[in-house]
Amino acid sequence: MYNARLKEAKHVVRPSTILPGNVYDDPLTIPKEHSARMQRILSGVSAAVLTPRSENGELNLPELRRELKFLIHSGITSFAFNGATGEFCLTTPAEMNVLLSAATETIAGRAEFVVGIGAAGYQTAIQLAAIAKEAGARSVLLPMPHFFPYSQDDLNAFSRTVAASVDLPVLLYDLPQFTSGLEPATTLELIGTCENIVGVKDSSGSLETLRLLTASGIACSRLVGNDAVIVDALQEGICDGMISGVACALPELIQAVFQAASGQDGRRTVELKTILDTVLDRLNALPVPWGLKVVSSLRKITQSAFCQPLSADRRTQLKELGQWFTENSETLLASADGSQSSIE
Repeated sequence: MYNARLKEAKHVVRPSTILPGNVYDDPLTIPKEHSARMQRILSGVSAAVLTPRSENGELNLPELRRELKFLIHSGITSFAFNGATGEFCLTTPAEMNVLLSAATETIAGRAEFVVGIGAAGYQTAIQLAAIAKEAGARSVLLPMPHFFPYSQDDLNAFSRTVAASVDLPVLLYDLPQFTSGLEPATTLELIGTCENIVGVKDSSGSLETLRLLTASGIACSRLVGNDAVIVDALQEGICDGMISGVACALPELIQAVFQAASGQDGRRTVELKTILDTVLDRLNALPVPWGLKVVSSLRKITQSAFCQPLSADRRTQLKELGQWFTENSETLLASADGSQSSIE
């Protein structure tokens, strides 16, 4: 998820208390029997996939196949389906079945994938997880239930109930822009005490949870889900990889950023981060993932159908983004391969 506007988040991360005292006296000590069960699910750059739809709202499977083939050809070897970039709030269980069937046929073993199981209630999340397992998912991404605001105790109970009912590793998916946010203490407690919860995709834009997980020594998957903070996370050494929304439309840029920041190439990292920040500023003027749909359409990857009717102002914004990308795409892509260093 690329949108980093924390002012939209439904909670403010409090200074870390790590784990509550009634769990462990030493907040940074996790029992060995829990640590031994942890596993790292993904590393490097994973692309959060758009879910292409036709103008009538139906899944557009030919475009999904084209999107996956393009990304594989671009060097992407892992995907995340049905996250915020995939507009998970629109996906029905029946659609999930069809989408993953088409995806696995197209991927044909050339990439691994995780699947978002976001829902308003735990029953549907469990149902989606069963579909993901049948399709061969590596893991499931568990966002907190959307629409209503919930307390940390509610989120704790929700996560434990789903994890206990799912026969796949579970990655918590912190997405406070659109759901009740997980506080760091809740995340660390769940990962430290639930055998089947093996890490987090943190899309909050804050790095506090990843810093605390790293300091705690808990063996788990630490994934950044917000493109705006990937450079900082890599430079601090607090993540194993990222699930990037921008990568679905601009995989070259995100892979270049990841490679430069991972390799401690300071000058190249600064250049690429400046370009990425410019792209994010343009995308963030629109709802997620509308800007990515525009870029994907202009690159002839997918068409840009929207789930909402477009107001006159939105049409103007979409047109302006399209014009900007058309004018700068050649330079932007050249910057990703090192032959240019700036865009307007």
